Amino acid sequence: MPSYTPDTTIKPVFNDFFGAFGGRYVAEVLRAPLEELEHEFKAAMVDPAFLADLATVHREYIGRPTPFLYARNASAALGGAQIYIKLEGLANTGAHKINNAAGQILLAKRMGKKRIIAETGAGQHGVATAAVCAKFGLPCTVYMGEVDIARQRPNVYLMELYGAKVVPVSSGSRTLKDAVNEALRDWAGSFADTHYLLGSALGPSPFPDMVREFQAFVGREVAQQAKGLDIAALIACVGGGSNSIGFFEPYLDKTTPRLIGVEAGGRGSGLGENAVRMGGDARPGVVQGYKSFFLLDDDGQVQDTHSVSAGLDYAGIGPQLAHLGQIGRVEFASALDSEVIEAVKFFARHEGVVFALESAHAGAYAMKLAPTLPKTRAIIINMSGRGDKDIFISAKIINPEPWIGFLKDEVESYERAQHPKENR
Repeated sequence: MPSYTPDTTIKPVFNDFFGAFGGRYVAEVLRAPLEELEHEFKAAMVDPAFLADLATVHREYIGRPTPFLYARNASAALGGAQIYIKLEGLANTGAHKINNAAGQILLAKRMGKKRIIAETGAGQHGVATAAVCAKFGLPCTVYMGEVDIARQRPNVYLMELYGAKVVPVSSGSRTLKDAVNEALRDWAGSFADTHYLLGSALGPSPFPDMVREFQAFVGREVAQQAKGLDIAALIACVGGGSNSIGFFEPYLDKTTPRLIGVEAGGRGSGLGENAVRMGGDARPGVVQGYKSFFLLDDDGQVQDTHSVSAGLDYAGIGPQLAHLGQIGRVEFASALDSEVIEAVKFFARHEGVVFALESAHAGAYAMKLAPTLPKTRAIIINMSGRGDKDIFISAKIINPEPWIGFLKDEVESYERAQHPKENR
């Protein structure tokens, strides 16, 4: 595989708005730190020294470039288009989230910040943030909804292993949107020495631009690795949108290939059963400092959502993706929880890779699309994370009896070890 060197001639585009979406709808207290962040980010992205440091972190710590896998067996089994997989799950910490975390930690160091806070849903952003904080010697606090803590315990363990403080959020639906709210509250009272390392391409400006640029290295690698392929479509899952916007970035100003974002279809089409925004009943609104499409009730309150994947269980979508969907450059589809589980099994058994539940949404849609296209064409899936983190969810669905038996045995073994005298 050819090595990848970031093209420093590519200059980032900065936007307060993407069409009608985006902006900076925040309390007065946050305007100054956001303006400072925007100024420092713009300066850093044209600073050769900063870009050189980032390239070193990519190479030596993250493990870039990540592999580009020809899914030969899956392609043959499905028929039709040839499937390729961008293996972001092989990046350090197991997902694409490390790209943004690394870029922002360097920016925070450049700004002289002494503390990092973050929000997390599935936990991968929290793990990535905790890891880079350990690497660069900064204390880290991660806000995480109680529901997500319960279903993503392995990632909580890893965050704490890296030295982060994980703060349970008990308000609202106790998921990602509530974790974002708590992180914003913290930042409003601590921005003088604290950087909020937001994990998705949403929130008030400049966060959508910042996250896109730090994730765009994924798409730029793909553009080099896929040279010579007749690409029909790029497919990525979409929650807030960090993996998809970075994956799509080199192609946003082109008319081809098709760019397809796959949302969480959940259990079905009923209220609270999914997290389908662009292909569902979302409406424009201003939430958490930015304007976009959100799942809102008639009073403008954010609705509850559901997905088997904690990372897609979010009621809004990044403003740039909202705009791209509105103008038709990005197509949106959805995958049901049941289809996602089937995709996890399919790619594990045919290619020896285990998709994260989030990424498996993209895999599920690719399984439908590939047979409809000729064999001369290619589909590229962004496997934005690997499925190790989901074992406590996926194992009890795919093979419940042995898994539940194993957990019971582990609990009994632990209890015996804690009370050895009683077990003699």
